[in-house]
Amino acid sequence: MCDAAADNLMNDPAVSFSDDSLIPAVRGFLHSPENPNGDALILTHGAGSNCDAPLLVALAEAFAGHGYPVLRCDLAFRQERKTGPPFPGNAERDRAGQRNAVAALRKSISGRIFLGGHSYGGRQAAMLCAAEPDLVSGLLLLSYPLHPPRKPEQLRIQHLSNLRTQSLFVHGTRDPFGSIEEIKKALALIPAKNELLEVEGAGHDLNFKGKTQRKDLPEQVVLKALEFFEDGMG
Repeated sequence: MCDAAADNLMNDPAVSFSDDSLIPAVRGFLHSPENPNGDALILTHGAGSNCDAPLLVALAEAFAGHGYPVLRCDLAFRQERKTGPPFPGNAERDRAGQRNAVAALRKSISGRIFLGGHSYGGRQAAMLCAAEPDLVSGLLLLSYPLHPPRKPEQLRIQHLSNLRTQSLFVHGTRDPFGSIEEIKKALALIPAKNELLEVEGAGHDLNFKGKTQRKDLPEQVVLKALEFFEDGMG
């Protein structure tokens, strides 16, 4: 990011952000608060979306309202293709992109960095932190995809027993990628501090799509995060 862009961050709540010094590159939008508190949050999207997903935009604005610079960025697969899901076998590259996003923010953030993601983005973040427990100060995992819809036997939980990064999960009670009962069983495998915020009646999109957006959800998530990450976000 050039110096001019950095100067503009002080005046614009969300500006284009890129760091091509890293491979994969880091590209997205940075929301900068009027009174930054020294910590920051990174948000990544699901397999069928991008960093402009309404849920991510609303969460970024809400966290910025509480003093957190928020970088919502496109995963590596989305930078390469505007549509379509990630190719099987390329997940490691998407995790590398998340790691690079942390490194890019670390150039200007002296405090704690938190990593978050919706669905696929959250799963990759959890896998990354299971392998690199000191990478970030906490995880915000939205609609964690425990298994494909209607295939509860295909659980994606192998890495959870190695997750030593404190993690806040946000999950809808009608999510076909995992029931509340299933997500609670999965959380019991995690040795680190964790908590579940249930969103009543919400599906995998957390009822944040089109005209059905839950306007109260972003602030609800922020307040729970402030409470959960008491030392990191207090």
